[in-house]
Amino acid sequence: MSAHTLFVTGTDTGVGKTRAATALIRHARWLGLDAVGYKPVASGCERIDGQWRNDDALQLLDASGGALRYEDVNPVALPAAIAPHLAAREQGVAIDAAMLDAGHARLAQRHACVIVEGAGGWRVPLNEACDFADWVGGHRWPVVLVVGLRLGCINHALLTAEAVMRRTRLAGWVANRLPPAQPYWQDNLETLRDRLPAPCLGVLPENGDPSANCHALDTDATRGVLGLAGAAAT
Repeated sequence: MSAHTLFVTGTDTGVGKTRAATALIRHARWLGLDAVGYKPVASGCERIDGQWRNDDALQLLDASGGALRYEDVNPVALPAAIAPHLAAREQGVAIDAAMLDAGHARLAQRHACVIVEGAGGWRVPLNEACDFADWVGGHRWPVVLVVGLRLGCINHALLTAEAVMRRTRLAGWVANRLPPAQPYWQDNLETLRDRLPAPCLGVLPENGDPSANCHALDTDATRGVLGLAGAAAT
């Protein structure tokens, strides 16, 4: 099986990558596509039953339908809530891109679609020689950019889009309404629609629950990005 893979990145940390990634997974599954999540590297983990666990990865695991082990979704779990290469150094380990590839390959062999969520933004380092842009660009995976609607988001989104398109294809973007509510968020949204060179897949509501987030992505653009143009919900 050759799985369809999408990589979810953000304009920064804390902009809602996990909200968007889980919404994409849930919406794909709602449309009948066997989609699962993959968080290859997660820093900022807590000890649960003797194992390091990351909340973002647990949310991806839950959205993926319950058939996966935690290790399938998040093979590299690091305790410190800092950049992955620094968190790995603190543990005395190195993040190996080949290990991340192997984890993706195992999911891609068994599932039709893999939604990969990065850590932080597009250029976050994985090790001394490689960052997420290198890894994703090497695979030429299409990218979904998450934009948190807050002050500064237009500049951050346009800069990130330019950087993504130097390495691979920007397939689409998701707007995420962040608290506190911005008085001009709709104006920012329209500016981004005009200037970003990819379709908006949807707008995640402020404080939306998983169901609301899923349905916010019920657009033709989302179906196109998932390779399901024209598909109806099952």
